[in-house]
Amino acid sequence: MSKLHPAIGRVTARIIERSKDSRRRYLELMDAEAEKFPNRGALSCSNLAHGFAAALDDKAAIKSGRGANLAIVTAYNDMLSAHQPYGRYPEAMKLYAREIGATAQVAGGVPAMCDGVTQGQLGMELSLFSRDVIALSTGIALSHAMFDGMALLGICDKIVPGLVIGALRFGHLPAIFVPSGPMPSGLANKEKQKVRQLYAEGKATRADLLESESASYHSPGTCTFYGTANSNQMMLELMGLHIPGASFVPPGTPLRSALTRKAVHRLTEIGREGDDYRPMGRVVDEKAIVNAAVGLLATGGSTNHAIHIPAMARAAGIRIDWQDLDELSAAVPLIARVYPNGGADVNHFHAAGGMGYVIRELLDAGLAHGDVLTVAEGGMAAYADEPYLEGDTLAFRPAPKISGDDTILSPVAAPFHPDGGMRLVQGNLGRATFKTSAVEPDRYTIEAPARVFDSQEAVQTAFKAGELDRDVIVVVRFQGPRANGMPELHKLTPPLGVLQDKGFKVALVTDGRMSGASGKVPAAIHVTPEALGGGPLSQVQDGDVIRLCADTGSLEVLADLSTRTPAKPGEAMQGMGRELFAMLRAHADGAEQGGSAMLAEAGL
Repeated sequence: MSKLHPAIGRVTARIIERSKDSRRRYLELMDAEAEKFPNRGALSCSNLAHGFAAALDDKAAIKSGRGANLAIVTAYNDMLSAHQPYGRYPEAMKLYAREIGATAQVAGGVPAMCDGVTQGQLGMELSLFSRDVIALSTGIALSHAMFDGMALLGICDKIVPGLVIGALRFGHLPAIFVPSGPMPSGLANKEKQKVRQLYAEGKATRADLLESESASYHSPGTCTFYGTANSNQMMLELMGLHIPGASFVPPGTPLRSALTRKAVHRLTEIGREGDDYRPMGRVVDEKAIVNAAVGLLATGGSTNHAIHIPAMARAAGIRIDWQDLDELSAAVPLIARVYPNGGADVNHFHAAGGMGYVIRELLDAGLAHGDVLTVAEGGMAAYADEPYLEGDTLAFRPAPKISGDDTILSPVAAPFHPDGGMRLVQGNLGRATFKTSAVEPDRYTIEAPARVFDSQEAVQTAFKAGELDRDVIVVVRFQGPRANGMPELHKLTPPLGVLQDKGFKVALVTDGRMSGASGKVPAAIHVTPEALGGGPLSQVQDGDVIRLCADTGSLEVLADLSTRTPAKPGEAMQGMGRELFAMLRAHADGAEQGGSAMLAEAGL
């Protein structure tokens, strides 16, 4: 491990200083919680009897209080391919716990919506706030105070951030995330994207499109493109919340089962009653958050984490902002190319060296903190190893020193790009993020007249009518957390890609989310302040020239907005349960703070 890179040290020191008071308050609370609830013996006899009434074979063990009792918080459902394998996890985990004189109980379930199902549909307007609901549900599960550790079963987009936020408020307990792994590779991602664009142009049928999508998303396991779900798994390793190398082992394999078994056993070793106490609140510190951000930048991960990282950090009393991410990005090179930043999927990434290779490269270059507490022995260095089976026994060996495919993984000394590709752009339209990883450098600067829309459906209508066949910056507003819950705007990716392929200078500016902005079209996303409430985007008009430049970090409209009246959004949303989320929309804070009503109202 090399000396820490000065930029990583500088940003970390700034975060520590900025978080000094809030982090102190958090740790004091966790210490107090540990004293208040040292074990389930703090419960009354009536409370305790309710807690093990249905424990069947484990009733006597829980009643005796001799061994650890682990909380399983599960995001199992059949709607997410990644989460479907979790259906059988609890019974297996209970057996693994009994092997070492411990017990495990399903403390609760959390909702888990599939963005793939809801993408472009009305249900997507519930997506971001499902993270708050997941955090609240995690809190409800753990409020039973029966537990010595937390086994967290979640993988996908909002589920992991929600579980992290909720579990951190019980940070006096140890926590390990237990994934299921990616599905086998299907149709090549480039082919899938090609069909999507052909469909947008009317050159492919709905049957063609459905066949293509079905060939991509085809079996239990995590979707294999490098979106938010797989970025979550990468970040959990860099925060030290996984058994090393757990992220991308396929489901239903002996190695996957061995990793789950290890997670259960390890939880009993790092609890307060063990001899190696590692509470989650101490594992997730300022350095762990920086490591997560560094990993995101080094691998070209999802831009959704520009919202999720600040939210997760806040739950642990840590303050990180987009300026921090921008400065980290300038120092951290891109060393992985996984779709949409390359042709490979996560299975190819894993085979080429995967997380072990990435983490060793980052540590050796001084780009990640090695001196951190993790759930594994040996600190972050342990995550530079990869798991394997030696007979029936789980073992670890150093990850390959040389990439198995230099088109997918490259050393820090010869990166695919000198920076991490996530930049802060700001100006008289506010602050936004711009992901450059898959954007050609000659498109880092786009200056063109605006065409303003209030929905992605309106953009599609204009595209089909040929109204956008020109140099244009498409502005899509009233898409922020307070306006409509900030749904991802994936329907925009194919038409904007078509316009760009026709030779036009095209960009997107929106106060919404679009992790598809990690694709080839320049985009300023998460614009803060959002249009609702009078943000500058509400004053932009058709024809206003906008200049977006990743090189200079600028987001400017070349028009005087001072005399303009802000536009108003449409009617309040009804149907698909959206009206039930009005409270969360009304109280949400900005995207840079995490876009959370729950955290804002809690004063975190």
